[in-house]
Amino acid sequence: MKLRRVTMAALVAAGVAAVTLMVGLVTNAASEQQQWPGWLSLVQRYPWPSFALLAVVAVVLAGVLPAVSTDRQSVAPESPAPSVGSAAVLRTLPRDIVGFTNRQDEIDQIFDDVATAEPTMPVRTIDGMPGVGKTAFAIHVGHLLAPRFSDGQLFLNLNGHTPGREPVRPAEALASLLLADGVAPQKVPNGDDLWAVTEARAAMWRTRVADRRILLILDNAATYAQVEHLLPGTPGSLVLVTSRRRLAAEGANLQMRALAAADAAALFIRLAGRGRHDASAVTALVSACGSLPLAISLLAARLRHHPSWTFEHLRDRLLVAQHRLSELRTGERDVAAAFDLSYQDLPPERQRFFRRLSRFPGLDVDEEAAAALGAVPVAQARQEIEALYEDHLLDETEHGRYRFHDLVRDYGRSLADDDEQDGTMSIERLADHYLTTIGAANTYIGRGVTATTTRFDSLAAASAWLEAERANVLACVEECGRRGRHSLVVGLAAAMAPYLRHAGPWDQAADLHRTAITAARRAGDRPAEANALANLGMVHRLMARYRTAVDTLDESLGTYRDTGNLDGQAFVLNQLGIVHYLTAEYDRAARAQTEALIICRTTGDLLGQANALADLGMVRRMTGALAASAEASTEALDIYRRIGDRYGEANALRDLGLVRALTGDHADAERHAREALAIYKEIGDAVHQAYALNELGVARRLQGDLDGAKVVHQEALGKYAELGDRFGEANAIRHLGVLHRLRGDRAAAIKAQERAVAMYAELESRGGLAAATVELGVLRRFDGDLAAATRALDSAAAWYAELGDRTGQLEVHNHVGALHLDAGELDRAKDRYERALSLARELGVPLQEAHALDGLAICEQARGRPEQAAEFHGAARVLYQRLGNRHA
Repeated sequence: MKLRRVTMAALVAAGVAAVTLMVGLVTNAASEQQQWPGWLSLVQRYPWPSFALLAVVAVVLAGVLPAVSTDRQSVAPESPAPSVGSAAVLRTLPRDIVGFTNRQDEIDQIFDDVATAEPTMPVRTIDGMPGVGKTAFAIHVGHLLAPRFSDGQLFLNLNGHTPGREPVRPAEALASLLLADGVAPQKVPNGDDLWAVTEARAAMWRTRVADRRILLILDNAATYAQVEHLLPGTPGSLVLVTSRRRLAAEGANLQMRALAAADAAALFIRLAGRGRHDASAVTALVSACGSLPLAISLLAARLRHHPSWTFEHLRDRLLVAQHRLSELRTGERDVAAAFDLSYQDLPPERQRFFRRLSRFPGLDVDEEAAAALGAVPVAQARQEIEALYEDHLLDETEHGRYRFHDLVRDYGRSLADDDEQDGTMSIERLADHYLTTIGAANTYIGRGVTATTTRFDSLAAASAWLEAERANVLACVEECGRRGRHSLVVGLAAAMAPYLRHAGPWDQAADLHRTAITAARRAGDRPAEANALANLGMVHRLMARYRTAVDTLDESLGTYRDTGNLDGQAFVLNQLGIVHYLTAEYDRAARAQTEALIICRTTGDLLGQANALADLGMVRRMTGALAASAEASTEALDIYRRIGDRYGEANALRDLGLVRALTGDHADAERHAREALAIYKEIGDAVHQAYALNELGVARRLQGDLDGAKVVHQEALGKYAELGDRFGEANAIRHLGVLHRLRGDRAAAIKAQERAVAMYAELESRGGLAAATVELGVLRRFDGDLAAATRALDSAAAWYAELGDRTGQLEVHNHVGALHLDAGELDRAKDRYERALSLARELGVPLQEAHALDGLAICEQARGRPEQAAEFHGAARVLYQRLGNRHA
């Protein structure tokens, strides 16, 4: 190592000298005012050859330096920088243990394994008895290896042996990894077949990390089956798995054993902080606790906090504790005795706090939740936590968050189980704390409300807290259910509903709401049952389980009607209307939204009115009632602005902009898209920013600004790719294909539309398929392939008819008319153009009306009727001038 540093210093010095000489060459070599001494005169005499030689030297030095600078504790990253649109680098490793010592042989073994296994990087399992330090070792090694795996370092606790928790299922673990990697909730595979869902999520996970170098630590695994689906499928990544069992996994296995006697004694002396010590007494102590790091840290903390104690005092106390726990196995007794000794040394108030805190059903606890469990003020909870941390009874996973080692938690619960009533009251206090805090967070997340909470100062802070506490809240729900506190189950599920709808995973949300339905029925609470059914129906809709969503929402609606809850009825009718809209049942959708609107006007629910109007406007647009659609969207926009609902305002602006684009008000369409985009940026909604960008691109294209349209469509495409939104990505590709056609690049246009068609087919989007297929029909017509064009346009027409999309049918009529003209079929062309003209005037779509008039003019001209042709051309010209004369 020393020789390597000396070599580096020499090379750096040589590099500096080379650079200095090159600078001198540039500034002085050509000058005759001063001669350089000795061999340097050759450099001055032949400057440019010297310059080339020195440049070569500098390049060689630049290549050599990284090679000699690498050492085992800090390995230079070898992977290329992530490409544009790739997922953000993930770093979720818990904090490293300050002053981690010993285990150098094991560290060297891991590094040697990694070095010899390149580039395969297989699985490395780390097993050993409880308390031996497996997790701390894996985290420490993870931090050392982090520079090599610059695409991400992830830590996931699988709860294989966590007291009171079921092991994490592979499907749940995969959902957590995918969401952390930036996958939008709607893109995480869902379904009722657990095996199929697990396989689909595993395939997505492996695809996303296939070209990346990540370090994945899977902690506390129960079996190899629990981790098998989480493993990357390609070389380049490293997986460390810790378990109390020897797992039947491929790759090297490292068995963590108790510390060697010398290492155990050194660790004890360092943690105890005693300058003078009796070597034999230290040896006896570490031997009595099995040389396990966890037990050693607890014993050392006891000695550090009691300066008057001698080593003999501590050893005697430990032996007494071991005698009390004689029924345990040797390994467990060694550690449990250290727990017992530490616990007996706590003051009574801290003992009670420790017992209550051990009941925490989640993994890592913050000060506020600890205060609720302990029934103490937050300031006191902070003091108690700090004291337990100093005593090594708690670990700090990150700033402000603490967790028990599984063995410590188990010991604490063994003490607390004697008082079931106190345990139930502790969980009730915790649930009340979560209900209050989630309510404060929902002030930001909820619709149509103004943030007034002092608990959070922003949407980002509220969302960060919800994400950090999600698993803890769900664990609290389970514990409340186990203790028969059904009202708390229902309340927590309802409180978490808005966040889980937004953040996913949706199968987790569905499970939560099913639990709430069962709890409500056991409690005989019909209103709560209706609420839980409504929440479950919404999740089914998000998961595209439309038939199930309708059945669940219908059941909720019936319960709301039985209990006379008008607000609930309106809410569920709105949700039913959305589902019917998504399944192209526009008449049923309109009836549901109209009924919801009537109820909301009766009760004075402004947000409900705005939502029903906005959704009704979308239905009207799809059925071609553009004036009615604009009226509904405008009224919704006014209400959203009145109640301060920025998200609703942006959505209404987008809806109104789409109508304006169809009715020829292209400048208004662009203005609405810009305003919506600004709001989405303000509230941090990346998904809808991309949709607004696409709509802005269409508005620019319709105004003839093809360059401006291309810029925003490409920006939208990048956002969709980053978010994993395949439907939005297909839309952006389709719009870019239209721009290629308008620029005359038919090959690029065909390639884009074929790609869009493939994506829409995969997503089973009939509307998207119809739009892209129309474009393909037009392009085939331009290429002279009239048979292929006819097949494409007929398919699109069938899809539009099935969807009830009259504006889409109108566009197809015009394109089919042009196709008949190319084939010389004037009667059939005229029939299509007349149908298009009638429908365009009925719907109020001036651009398609102008196209139909132009087609009829060509038909009349071909029939030798120039006066009629001129009349049609004149009418078309008036419309084109009104639209900006860019579409003629």
